[in-house]
Amino acid sequence: MDGLQAYGAGKAGGAFDPVTFFQQPYAILRIVNWLFSVVIFGCIVNEGYINRPTEEEEYCIFNQNANACSYAVFMGCLCLLSCSGLLLLDVRFPQISSVKGRKKAVLGDLGVSAFWSFMWFVGFCLLANQWQASRVEDNPLREGGDAARAAITFSFFSIFSWGAQSFLAFQRYKLGADSAIFSQDYTDPGQEAGQGPYSAFPGDTVESPSAGGADGTPDSPVGYQRQEY
Repeated sequence: MDGLQAYGAGKAGGAFDPVTFFQQPYAILRIVNWLFSVVIFGCIVNEGYINRPTEEEEYCIFNQNANACSYAVFMGCLCLLSCSGLLLLDVRFPQISSVKGRKKAVLGDLGVSAFWSFMWFVGFCLLANQWQASRVEDNPLREGGDAARAAITFSFFSIFSWGAQSFLAFQRYKLGADSAIFSQDYTDPGQEAGQGPYSAFPGDTVESPSAGGADGTPDSPVGYQRQEY
């Protein structure tokens, strides 16, 4: 295998088809994860900080725990960048002609996706716990409740969307690894050990005539027999 077709991508150097590209499952998941990150980031930034009617200082809606809001904002921002970067990698992936280069790209996708799936699990547990521990007297006007619940919900969805993305990356890696093993182990069954690509038929031997005697006349017609009809 020369690297032109490996790890789930076609021949390197082919034309980019945006319609076909955005119909691929991994491209759809990138967009879904990107939208989830936008929703979580927007909910916390816009309505995640509130204040009491008698106070001007704002605090995090999740049990006044600033770490919970900071974690959600941080995760949403980084996941936006990660989704954008991975989407660009998917666009450039078919242009990578090196098998090693494609392998590194797929492994990077697998590691990043699995990492974010775990981090969103942590984020979901943190936000859900802090929201449950919030007191009514801290938010008597019940401001930002819908935004907080939306952030928790989409954090939960992000666990599975990033997990599905890591699963697809693993499938691409497995496909490429199996193709590489096949190309390395495959041997033409017509070629046995110690034989070239071509072998003579049994009995197909050619004998050259002898050089002849000292006077230049041939000794005997070796290898040639007269045909009797």
